[in-house]
Amino acid sequence: MDLAELIGLRPVPCGGLLVALTRRCPLSCAHCSTDSSMAATERPAPDQLLDFIGSFGADDRPEVVLLTGGEPLLLPGLAARIAGLAHAAGSRVALLSGMFFARDGHVPDRIMRTVEALDHFSASLDVHHEREVPRAQTLRALRTVLDAGVPVSIHLTGTGPDDPYLADAVTDIHRTFGRQVPLLVNEIRPLGRAAGLVPATPPGPDGTRAAPCTLAAWPVVAFDGTVAACCNQWTVDRRPVPAHLRLGHIADDDWPTVRARSLDSPVLRMLRTVGPRRLHARYGGTPAPDGYCRSCHALADHPDVLAGAARDAGGRVGEVLDRLGAAQQRAAGPAALVRRLGCARYAHLVESPVQDGSLR
Repeated sequence: MDLAELIGLRPVPCGGLLVALTRRCPLSCAHCSTDSSMAATERPAPDQLLDFIGSFGADDRPEVVLLTGGEPLLLPGLAARIAGLAHAAGSRVALLSGMFFARDGHVPDRIMRTVEALDHFSASLDVHHEREVPRAQTLRALRTVLDAGVPVSIHLTGTGPDDPYLADAVTDIHRTFGRQVPLLVNEIRPLGRAAGLVPATPPGPDGTRAAPCTLAAWPVVAFDGTVAACCNQWTVDRRPVPAHLRLGHIADDDWPTVRARSLDSPVLRMLRTVGPRRLHARYGGTPAPDGYCRSCHALADHPDVLAGAARDAGGRVGEVLDRLGAAQQRAAGPAALVRRLGCARYAHLVESPVQDGSLR
């Protein structure tokens, strides 16, 4: 599974499942959005998580399971067991790592066995990671993974399109791998330990036009086993999760139940199709709160908006709107999605040269 295919599935409702295996991480990056550390203890109960993944069926499963953290490779055995269960149902598995194990450029055998069980392996790279795991060693370890036949990508993060670090890192990666390794380039967001590093996110669209929320497409198993409808870290960590964004808990609910709740929810259908600020503008009597995600959380306090969404997006009509919205985003391609949600200047790097047509 290559990066473009993975990102291309991102707008598809329940096309994927995000699983935060643990909040623990051996690194202490200053920009960490999850505020992870080795002192953290939160993690889903392994038996409950395995039962949840085991509830996938051949005709009712996510196309891909993405394992994240914290650092998911602190639990290589659990990650491998999840991969086996997911594969048995026909799902593919990707994993994003901070590369804590690669300080000497090598991949330990116990880690490599898990990596070889994956369909895609992604490494995080940014100026903060490099203070703990040098770039050259990360790239050396990625070469080992690539040579083992596992598709590889790099999640590169900087402060913005003009960040000289991004330009230098992209040049170095291309010098090392050519265009063999695609890149997903993002910008640091003011979440977790990064809250004071970058300015607050602008308010976002005013509601006069649709701004679909792609983040509400894939369910997320949070660190405590709660299943949320949105992967924004503010939502994943907030307790209680706003009712319209809570899909259940792995102790009580299986995948078919979570999937049905996500696909059948009129509010989630509208969020995925037009976005929260458009909902406030259409159905609310007062302006939406500042901030795209804040306006979504505020829906819990606006029964008039929720009622309007339920009225217009219930039943077959809402189902069709949801599918059409996802189809339009997929048709635009993965680079278009990264231009909207990531760092636009480098969005084309999400695709390999063969995929984007520059080489044939």
